[in-house]
Amino acid sequence: MTQMTGSHVGARLRERVRGQVWQHEDAGYDAARTVWNGAVDRRPAVVVRCADADDVRTALLLAREHGVPLAVRGGGHDWAGRAVLDGGVVLDLSAMRAVRVDAGAVVAHAQGGALVADVVDPAAVQGLGTATAVVRSVGMAGMTLAGGYGGLVGRFGLALDNLLSADVLLPDGTHVTAGPDGDPELLWALRGGGGNFGVVTAARYRLHPLGQVLGGMVLYPQEQAVDVLRGYRDVLAAAPDELTVMAGFVTGPTGTPAVFVAPTWSGDLTAGERAVAPLTRLGTPLGGGVAPLPYPELIRMFEAGSAPGRHYALGTRWLPGLTDDAIRTLADAATTSPSPSSLLALHHFHGAAARVTPDTTAFALRRDHLLAEVIASWAPDDADPTATAAAHHAWVSRVASALAPGALPGGYPNILGPDDADRTRLGFGANADRLLAAKRRYDPDGVLSAVAAIGG
Repeated sequence: MTQMTGSHVGARLRERVRGQVWQHEDAGYDAARTVWNGAVDRRPAVVVRCADADDVRTALLLAREHGVPLAVRGGGHDWAGRAVLDGGVVLDLSAMRAVRVDAGAVVAHAQGGALVADVVDPAAVQGLGTATAVVRSVGMAGMTLAGGYGGLVGRFGLALDNLLSADVLLPDGTHVTAGPDGDPELLWALRGGGGNFGVVTAARYRLHPLGQVLGGMVLYPQEQAVDVLRGYRDVLAAAPDELTVMAGFVTGPTGTPAVFVAPTWSGDLTAGERAVAPLTRLGTPLGGGVAPLPYPELIRMFEAGSAPGRHYALGTRWLPGLTDDAIRTLADAATTSPSPSSLLALHHFHGAAARVTPDTTAFALRRDHLLAEVIASWAPDDADPTATAAAHHAWVSRVASALAPGALPGGYPNILGPDDADRTRLGFGANADRLLAAKRRYDPDGVLSAVAAIGG
């Protein structure tokens, strides 16, 4: 696409949409093209911050008419930066964040740009909640469409298991309601296939009665890491649905690596105290603790470690269990990270999420497992940014490779990068061919490519 074409599309968008439009020469353009990962530095021809679904349709059709590549920005939290692209049109949904909680129907109605916080905060006021990721600032739709691991997965399943229906604009401008009474095949594909089939302008999420949860984080010294993670493994083996436990490594209060366990108990609090107690006795704690609190407050815990504007690189493996080799790999990796801001995390998948039949949703991995996240994080103002970035990417690659023996095929699409198409497809297992058929049906021209393996 030439700059003239981009200018032409931008000019036509200014005439036709209610939302804001930015091009290279406009004040605010640099802010409009920014996403969570400060390492992503791309220059779209046009960014259009859509005011409503009509704006989305207008921008979508104009981009197609002019043959301009397209990206969709919801929460903008994808580390690989697929929400923006050089020379293309970015459909920015960040102004479409309205949420309505229907307490009687136990459903949250959310626009496509709503963040996790926009959904869980008003739901909690009504004594309700739903499965989400562990960070409040991620986009609800983008997180849900690929999976949505979090502290309620054992009791309520993945976030995508709670997606009831969605309003979708297909790449040809057709409006479709993906749902059991509308287009069930599209709903099936959206539950794990990501934003590859159309633009989700609104969605409805199942809510559940949810009072205070019992949660927090307990830190242990790095030298106790092997024993702590072995104890963690034992707790997981007997964990009921109400108990989902994250673990991993962060920088502790003394500035050195520390191993953490972060439980979420979502049932009776008295029973929860007994269930969580063993996690506070895995070693000699450095600090932290567990207490009753509202779910929206619990998921503030990792906000500081996912600050926007820092530079990030991510890697991942699905682990069928926590072997001694994996424990040693993680413990060693915590001591070799180039930055104290980096994080190693294990997300617990079990209970309700594991009882779903694999072909019920596009997300196919329905056995107990751990999602290992390797997150490198560093400041953007380093004296030698190229060398710094290379060191962090190398660390992520080394750790992910060291965890590969014994890991399950594929990986979580929300963490895999654009070069991981083979692993992404493997992750869909027996559902891959059906998902590819859905891609050909809903986006035959390959306009959208949020997940590499089915990006067309």
